[in-house]
Amino acid sequence: MRQASAGPLDKGHVTVNRFPPMITHRLYSCDDHLDLWNLPHDLWTERLPARVRQRGPRVADQNGGTWWTCDGAVIGPFRLASGYSAISRAGIDDDGSRASDPRLRLQDMDRDGVYASVIYGPNLFGLPIADAELKATVLAGYNDWALEFNRYAPERLCVLPVLPTHAPEAAVVELERVARLGHRGAIISPYEFRCTDPEWDRMWSAAEATGLPVSFHIGQGTSQVRVAPGSWELAAFAAVGPMQLDEPLAMMIYSGVLERHPGLRLVLAESGIGWLPYFVRRMDQTAEKHVSKAQDYRLQAKPSEIFRRQVYATFEEEPLGPSLLPLLGPDNFMWASDYPHPDSTFPHSRDAIAEAFAGLDAAFVEQVTSTNCGRLYRFI
Repeated sequence: MRQASAGPLDKGHVTVNRFPPMITHRLYSCDDHLDLWNLPHDLWTERLPARVRQRGPRVADQNGGTWWTCDGAVIGPFRLASGYSAISRAGIDDDGSRASDPRLRLQDMDRDGVYASVIYGPNLFGLPIADAELKATVLAGYNDWALEFNRYAPERLCVLPVLPTHAPEAAVVELERVARLGHRGAIISPYEFRCTDPEWDRMWSAAEATGLPVSFHIGQGTSQVRVAPGSWELAAFAAVGPMQLDEPLAMMIYSGVLERHPGLRLVLAESGIGWLPYFVRRMDQTAEKHVSKAQDYRLQAKPSEIFRRQVYATFEEEPLGPSLLPLLGPDNFMWASDYPHPDSTFPHSRDAIAEAFAGLDAAFVEQVTSTNCGRLYRFI
């Protein structure tokens, strides 16, 4: 893929004067998306080893629809109705593939005044592939494609690789491989394994050694509320989903994983802000009451100190942002557009930021909408 050099204020794509004058810095969106239904139909056909290529993901028409299938089973839709997107809401033609075309994606970033994007995919609920080894190979193929995508404009695009979870040694091998290839971070689902089990310590050691931040993204973790489009349950899931990261966060802190690996950086993706000031304070309080009695691991530092040193949380529009952000300070938070999901602030992200953070110091706003993400993922 060729390199693209257009900046976020390229006059060929945006009207510069419409951006709020108070926001003049580059925006770095730390949590955007490339979903399974957006991906090219031939993504895996040439990127899987010959021995499993016929079993790998491919697009098939069945039951009146078009689906991704793998190893004989449906794993998700191929394309979605055009209305399920911030792109179509903005009046832009899209057959569902626009987000996976780096040239068009950069045009949309320019339209929105976003300079760089950290991108999550291919499925926030995990790929439902029963064969663990095949699933790991499929993820590696996606990670290779992600690197090709990023090379189109490496100063602006960062699709994160996804790690397998069926065995710690498999996660370590893939983490070290993607680090060598030049990826800037990695995703692993804390809902598919127990992150504090001793055998997973090798994974956290490897993450610390590579220097890649590790992301836990929302998408699972509820015990009763289901993801049910067309039902009230979808709204309920959207409301409680971000807070499902409370268990993985508490486990990573109280078990000592973060304390034993001070160079490990953990990203809570799409967690939002609202519950965190309360939760971080509560972790300190419960540590005072219970840590001294623990027989397996006793924290040496306060949970809040570990959080401030090693944890980042991402947010989109935050209704109480000006009140909540200062409670923990600007160092641990990163803004996101959520493009192209329906919840995205696209194509009016700068207006949304200006409105949501009115009254906050300009340096504070720049840190959480630009500097933190830029530094964590080595854009700057």
